[in-house]
Amino acid sequence: MADHGTHQAPPGYEPGEGALTTLIRIPVRIVVLVLVLPARMVRDALTALWHGVDRVLLRPLGRALLWLLHTLVLTPLTWLCTGVLAPLGRAAAWLAVALLIRPWTALWRYVAVPVARYGIAAPAVWLHSSVLVPLGHGLRWIGTALLAPAGRGLVAALARLFTVLVIVPLGSVWRYAIVPVMRYGLVVPVMWLYAHVLTPAGRAAAWVLTRLWQGAAWTLGQVRRGLAATGRGLGLAVAWLVMTLVVAPVSWTYRRILVPLGREIGDALSVAWRIAGYISRAVGRALAAIAWYLIGAPASRAYRTLCTPVGHFLRDAVLAPARRAAAEAGRAVRTALAGARETARQARREAWRALVGAPAAARSGEPRGIPARTLGSTPTVPSAAQATETPPGGEKLVGRG
Repeated sequence: MADHGTHQAPPGYEPGEGALTTLIRIPVRIVVLVLVLPARMVRDALTALWHGVDRVLLRPLGRALLWLLHTLVLTPLTWLCTGVLAPLGRAAAWLAVALLIRPWTALWRYVAVPVARYGIAAPAVWLHSSVLVPLGHGLRWIGTALLAPAGRGLVAALARLFTVLVIVPLGSVWRYAIVPVMRYGLVVPVMWLYAHVLTPAGRAAAWVLTRLWQGAAWTLGQVRRGLAATGRGLGLAVAWLVMTLVVAPVSWTYRRILVPLGREIGDALSVAWRIAGYISRAVGRALAAIAWYLIGAPASRAYRTLCTPVGHFLRDAVLAPARRAAAEAGRAVRTALAGARETARQARREAWRALVGAPAAARSGEPRGIPARTLGSTPTVPSAAQATETPPGGEKLVGRG
């Protein structure tokens, strides 16, 4: 048997909704959809345009700019650095070392250091160890053995004289003149005046001021309690009026009107944004299909049937032979340059041999060591025995033959 006491809420129903919420929901959503749809379509159109421009224009343009930068700037700069600037830098470094560092190093090592060591340091060390140290030891002995006892006696005599002439008279004057006068002429009368006159007068004044303060405090307390009772009544009345006339209407308006209206507007914006997205996507797909059937399909068919065969013909009949001819020309140029470099290297070597002469090993007619013995050669040492020409085991091979 079904339970009639429980039931399910209808879809889209939220607890606490009233008739006003139900009445304003559909009109608000319709109005918001009408307002949001153009904005969503403009936003989707701008997004699609940006993606198309990025894919069709910006990325190829960026790749072309990078290729131009690499071809026109980076490659010449690399060649310039490796082919021109690096040899110039090495030559400049060699010249700087040869003209600046090595002369100053030799000057420091062979002039400044010997002069400082043997012209200044060695005489100064000898003077310190042979003259100044014995002289200092002698002066210290004179000071400790002769002058110190005389100084100690003089200081003791002066201290005793100062004590007798200054310290003892001043101590007597302080003890027998200044102390009695201060004690019996000033301190004792002041203490008697404080104990017998100022203390009773101060106690009497404090008692009078205490009584006056207590009376004034009691009077002020009574006045404050009366004012507090009156102010509390007025405050309660003002608070009740404010709560009844201001806070309660504002709270009811906020809770019953503004909160549902704001919630419905937010929900309407969300729903309208999604619906506008669906509509914008459908419109975009329709426009894309129309553009494809009107422009894209004919262009694709023309590209496949006309441009592709023409391009293949140009590639096979024009570009490939031109590329092969360029490769052959490049190889011929590289071969000629290699031959020219080898000729220049041989000419430079011949010029250097003509200016300096051949190396010592090439000029000398004597061998640098005992040469390897070959067939037909004779031993250069008279006492050396002639080695047999028959390899080990040759007799056996001959006998077998």
